[in-house]
Amino acid sequence: MELFAYYRSTSSYRVRIALALKGLDYQAVPINLLKGEQRQPIYQGINPQGRVPALRTDDGNILIQSPAIIEYLEERYPVRPLLSEDLITRAHERAVAALVACDIHPLHNVSVLNQLRQQGQNEEQVSQWIEHWISQGLAAIEHMIGDSGYCFGPEPGLADVYLIPQVYAAQRFNVSLAACPRIARVATLAEQHPAFIQAHPARQPDTPV
Repeated sequence: MELFAYYRSTSSYRVRIALALKGLDYQAVPINLLKGEQRQPIYQGINPQGRVPALRTDDGNILIQSPAIIEYLEERYPVRPLLSEDLITRAHERAVAALVACDIHPLHNVSVLNQLRQQGQNEEQVSQWIEHWISQGLAAIEHMIGDSGYCFGPEPGLADVYLIPQVYAAQRFNVSLAACPRIARVATLAEQHPAFIQAHPARQPDTPV
């Protein structure tokens, strides 16, 4: 498999975590968003939306959008499942994933932030925007996850795959996690887990030296 990704992209990050948790080998193909490589014809031919990540499967199919990619990996490689056997817990896991992917991350995506700047918002106002939406979303997740272990048990699963990259984004944007001790607990556990270590933005081939 080939994963077209950018080291700092949180949606790329979550796919890397899923791949690592399942023990799947892949070749990383860096797409430098700062240099506009996502808009080049070669990559547009892979992903017409011009975003990362994209996954080329072993049989040559191209998949885009991290939720769809992660669902494919879960169904295609069921060993080391990301979802609980319990249906209610699965729904909670999916709810955390959707909250991150649909309600938090899109509002601090670079395209949204650039649009705010183009409309006259200064950097302080942009930072306030980021802090508001990340803090609001993480506050909800803080109440949704459990009191011990990872989000929903002793082993990481789908919710953790989505949450940890969002924590990384919060830290990058200097959003405090002081009001989220449960999330901080999960983040501390992830820092010690080989799959999360392997997938971290600091350890990617395109990470700046």
